[in-house]
Amino acid sequence: MNNRTQLKRSSILRMALAGSETMNPDGDGETFILRAVRIGAVVALYWFVSITMVFLNSYLLDNRELDAPLFVTFYQCLVTVGLCWLMQLLSKVCPGLIDFPSVKFDLKTSREVLPLSIVFIGMITFNNLCLKHVGVAFYTVGRSLSTVFNVLLSYIILKQTTSLQAIMCCGVILGGFWLGVDQEGMTGNLSWTGVFFGVLASACVSLNAIFTKKVMPAVEGNIWKLSYYNNINACVLFLPLILLFGELGSLASFSHSSDLKFWGMMTLGGVFGFAIGYVTGLQIKFTSPLTHNVSGTAKACAQTVIAVVYNSSSKSLLWWTSNLMVLVGSSAYTWVKSLEMKKTPQRVPPDSAKEKLLPEEKGNLGV
Repeated sequence: MNNRTQLKRSSILRMALAGSETMNPDGDGETFILRAVRIGAVVALYWFVSITMVFLNSYLLDNRELDAPLFVTFYQCLVTVGLCWLMQLLSKVCPGLIDFPSVKFDLKTSREVLPLSIVFIGMITFNNLCLKHVGVAFYTVGRSLSTVFNVLLSYIILKQTTSLQAIMCCGVILGGFWLGVDQEGMTGNLSWTGVFFGVLASACVSLNAIFTKKVMPAVEGNIWKLSYYNNINACVLFLPLILLFGELGSLASFSHSSDLKFWGMMTLGGVFGFAIGYVTGLQIKFTSPLTHNVSGTAKACAQTVIAVVYNSSSKSLLWWTSNLMVLVGSSAYTWVKSLEMKKTPQRVPPDSAKEKLLPEEKGNLGV
């Protein structure tokens, strides 16, 4: 008996040294070290794409010679549609390397997605306008009320109640938001316009999640098809808005309209906007929705620090406390909701659920 126990223990020790006891759940023999490196690379890619996209959008929207935020957003939607077509073509040429659904434009489907597209336009437009007026450093706080609106609108529209613990987490987020607004005002850099757009963007994020669930059957539950139709509708709807807000005049008088560097940066912004959807799904696939949200929270913290250091800004302890309250409240809310979901029986298997997460469940545009 003792010999068997010693033999078993020695086998376990050899397996531990070889790393073979940490094979992944799929059973493909992947060691712990290899899996850890792969996860680290995916998380690093998500951080790079998300942070770069925010700073790139801030750069494009802060262009003093071109005051046309709607056009910038329209162009990014146009690039996304073009990339959907490109990915569809590449998936046919290299089916083993690229997996992308075959999408053919259908007017009926476009009409069914239209209500969501209107909310989607509000979300990305108000998001960019908030970033334009408050900058990257205050962006995390300025756009922090998505969770609060999610709870509020879920109750008003879907009649879904929320636990006391989740409401307390929302209270922490609200406290961090108000403290952040107060501290930003004391520095003299507060833009009430930016805060207003941030609140509207947060509300649209929550509405977007609700409408997404309603129109998902129209696109067969495929998030890439939804993105395709959403962005096509957005491109059409943006055109009258650009005319209405007089941005054509700004474009006509823009001195760098023929500058290849400017269009290169604009296109790059669209590419990163498209890529954030892919890397977000990739991070969830290799980790979990909870880990993704924790990673997103840590990314937002790093993003704020980078912005403060880059701008050589000096922030008070209370200013940093407001950011910490928002991040802690958001992380705690995610943790509470994940515990509640585990207690509730799920009809969809975990792996399938990961693949069919909504954009807001994956992360809000990576920011």
